[in-house]
Order: sequence, then C-alpha cells, then structure tokens
Amino acid sequence: MNKSKLGLPIGTTLDRFIKQKEDEFSSATGELSQLLRDIALAGKIINKEVNKSGLLDITGGFGEKNVQGEDQQKLDVVADIRFTRALKNGGMTCAVVSEEEQEIIHLNPNCRYVVAIDPLDGSSNIDVNVSIGTIFSIYKRISPVGGPVQDEDVLQKGTEQVAAGYILYGSSTMLVYTTGRGVHGFTLEPSLGEFVLSHNKMKSPKDGKIYSINEGNYFAFDEWVRAYVDDCKKKGMTARYIGSLVADFHRNMMKGGIYLYPNTEKAPNGKLRLLYECNALAFIAEQSGGVATNGKERILDIQPTTFHQRSPLYIGSSEMVEYATSFIKADTVAG
Repeated sequence: MNKSKLGLPIGTTLDRFIKQKEDEFSSATGELSQLLRDIALAGKIINKEVNKSGLLDITGGFGEKNVQGEDQQKLDVVADIRFTRALKNGGMTCAVVSEEEQEIIHLNPNCRYVVAIDPLDGSSNIDVNVSIGTIFSIYKRISPVGGPVQDEDVLQKGTEQVAAGYILYGSSTMLVYTTGRGVHGFTLEPSLGEFVLSHNKMKSPKDGKIYSINEGNYFAFDEWVRAYVDDCKKKGMTARYIGSLVADFHRNMMKGGIYLYPNTEKAPNGKLRLLYECNALAFIAEQSGGVATNGKERILDIQPTTFHQRSPLYIGSSEMVEYATSFIKADTVAG
C-alpha cells in the first residue's frame, strides 16, 4: 500500500491559523486571538444546539419581545446566554452589546475589547430547518482600561472595528472573519470539533446575477428601489431571498450578487442594526472587494448615536451596488 495515501492532512485549524497570524506582529498581545477563540467556542455550542433543537424543545417562540419589539425565539435567548457566557469566561471582553439586551452588558473592566453581536440572526427559520447565523463586531475601547465602559466605547464608526465576522449554521457550519487583512473562512469538521481553513482570502466577484430583497414590501419601497427591482426582472436576473441575513450575504459574496434591505413606510430608518449587523458585514464585504452603503453614504463611515440604531443596507458585489445606487440619482433628477 502507498503510505502517501494514509494519514492525509486535515488542513489548518482555526487555532493554528490565528496563532500564525499573531506571530506576524511583534506587538500582538494575544488578547484578540483569544477573543476570536471564545466566539468560535460559543459557535460550536450553538451549532450543537441548533442541530438538536427539535429534540431539546428549544424551537418556537420564547413568549417575550426583545429590545427591538420583535418576538424572541427560544434559540435567540439560548444563543445570547451562550455567547455572553463564553466572552465573560474568556476574560478578554469588557462589554457586550447584544440585539437581545437593551443596555450594555458589563463584563471585565480590565479588558480592552467591546463586542457587538447578533447572537442568532434569522432564528425564526429554525422551525423550518433553514440556515441561520451569528454576526459579531469587535472594537477596542476608548475609555481607560480598568474603569467602567462608556457609551463612547460602543458608539464607534465601523471604520474602527478591529475584527468582524459571522458564523453560518447551514448544510455545513462556517466561521468567516476579518481583522482588516483579508477574509478567511473556516468549516467545522464535526468529528474533530474543529474549524478548519476551507476558504482562504475570500474574494467577492465584482459583478453577479443574483439580487436579494423581500419583494413582499415592493409597494412600500422608494421609487428608485422599485425601479431597480424592475430592471433586475427585465434583465432576467435571479431572485434569491432566504430571510436570513447571514445566509443571503454569504451566498452573494461567494457567487456574486447584491442584498438590499431598504427603508419602508413602516421602517423609515431601515430595519437592520448598524452596530452588530451592518458594520460587521460591511467590513467583510469591503475586505473581500465588495461595497456596502445605506444609499447615501458608506456604511463604515456612519457615526452611530444609539446602541440599536437601524439603517438601510445595500451590500454585495461592487459593480452591482454601484449600479443599484445610480437609480437614486436618476430618481432625484426625475423628482
């Protein structure tokens, strides 16, 4: 037997990859690396609970509403607990801002990093076995270490992110993140319980044929959005909308596409949250060669004023986003 066919390598694990990147910088303290490991650990736990949710009786509604006024699912609450606990026990996070909590969750005041997180995006899809995800954004605090975390530590522009990423719980579970030096994707190898590098230096196609939007709100959109959607249909483009932000974004980044979540009559400021949804995905989009805007300005340049601030979002392949937003100018001229 040819020995070369035995003991084939499994690839680079997330831990090893993080350590390699850390070694490239003499000033690295290891804190951010540990923080990413903490998030990965919580992601593994959530993956297990998502896969067994029907057996564990944690599907369906929790019976309460979150800070956004949305019905909480049981897994929303479970994921919020798991990630907060992992970040607390990891000892590298001074505070967490979560979609599920009204105020800042204060952890260790002697730490330098703030985490903004949507613990479980698209959780209503759990009951019908559709892909869901976690979105996270990491900032370095502004106020002195050791003191209480201030609002200014959280309310930072997306340009100040030191890392961002998401975990996609789908046919396979993937963790995708960036620290501003490219986008890297890791797939969970379930028998080993390890995230293994599967997508190194991910790049989004400049153009594509997929548009993702909830067309049920068509008549509530601004005129320019309707005009763009009509244009997509006339060109025979492919409409794909899962209703899970992470899944829609991931597909479009891989294949080339645009995701649109405009403001509507009921949500004049948009629906997606700037701090822990838009900023994180915008950082990843730009690092992979894509574009993210609210229709008027770059997402990463927006100064947040509240923890749960909402924003419209147009994100994806650069040429598609630029073409879509050109309809705003045409609409303005026509107006």
